[in-house]
Amino acid sequence: MELTFPVIDFSQLNGEERAAAMEMIKDACENWGFFELVNHGISHELMDTVERLTKEHYRKCMEQRFKEMVASKGLEAVQSEINDMDWESTFFLRHLPESNMSEIPDLEEDYRSEFTSFSYTVSMMKNGLMFNFFFSGNRKVMKEFAVELEKLAEQLLDLLCENLGLEPGYLKKVFYGSKGPTFGTKVSNYPPCPKPDLIKGLRAHTDAGGIILLFQDDKVSGLQLLKDGQWIDVPPMKHSIVINLGDQLEVITNGKYKSVMHRVIAQTDGTRMSIASFYNPGSDAVIYPAPALLEKEADKSQVYPKFVFEDYMKLYAGLKFQAKEPRFEAMKTVESAVNLGPIATV
Repeated sequence: MELTFPVIDFSQLNGEERAAAMEMIKDACENWGFFELVNHGISHELMDTVERLTKEHYRKCMEQRFKEMVASKGLEAVQSEINDMDWESTFFLRHLPESNMSEIPDLEEDYRSEFTSFSYTVSMMKNGLMFNFFFSGNRKVMKEFAVELEKLAEQLLDLLCENLGLEPGYLKKVFYGSKGPTFGTKVSNYPPCPKPDLIKGLRAHTDAGGIILLFQDDKVSGLQLLKDGQWIDVPPMKHSIVINLGDQLEVITNGKYKSVMHRVIAQTDGTRMSIASFYNPGSDAVIYPAPALLEKEADKSQVYPKFVFEDYMKLYAGLKFQAKEPRFEAMKTVESAVNLGPIATV
């Protein structure tokens, strides 16, 4: 039987079809770990501008460097599978709890006054080698897009609370820590690859954090998720936002919702754009299964550990492309040292 990837019309939450839309979100969280939103409220004009700027920047500033690096590594002539690098070009932006702009060295004053600037890396890494450059993007556009995504992420967390039967705002409070959530964006381009059977665009992994919002290319595909033992394409759709759940939501829901393995398959034609924004717990937030959910379960057993989010991220950094279960088990060894304390109020 062919599986149909869940696509949810977010506007239905404001009308008579709300119950059906909520049920679709519930099913997607329990059985897919992914779903795609249309009519989510973010301006199509804004999304078109973000896409145009991102693709222009890649063509002007990153494409040639990527080609030069591929040539220097001899990657076009590889004869066996490459398991220690990804065929992607990326840069990272941090929005919350504070911008990373001031940490970036050697920025011209013009950029400080006219633009927001972000460090970026071309992520073809091997033997610890990483190439660093700089990216300058329009402050107004990128800030506006980040604000809209942050609002959407918090709306979604509230909807998950509703479906789970948790008190309103519970997930946002858990994520808050002492300084608020962490929120950042990974902007990636996946250029044409001559050996997509030997080099992945991005190797299979689950995401470490909370809830992820992806604005992806609507013309070039490549994103896949693992469901019931088979890889399923995440369909590219114009102006949609793809949502997936990270490891922290699996822990908080005691496994009721799952983070899911996913990957990017490199394509022989076309460059795929991917703008993934991660709404994560604060670094000192303590993550553990929600007591209210444990009370509802027959055996009331806590399957998952409690830990400080930053400690989990340190472990994840070295184990990203491995199964998540050993990470959860490893965190149980430090569980006794974690002081739960009260959940912060926003």
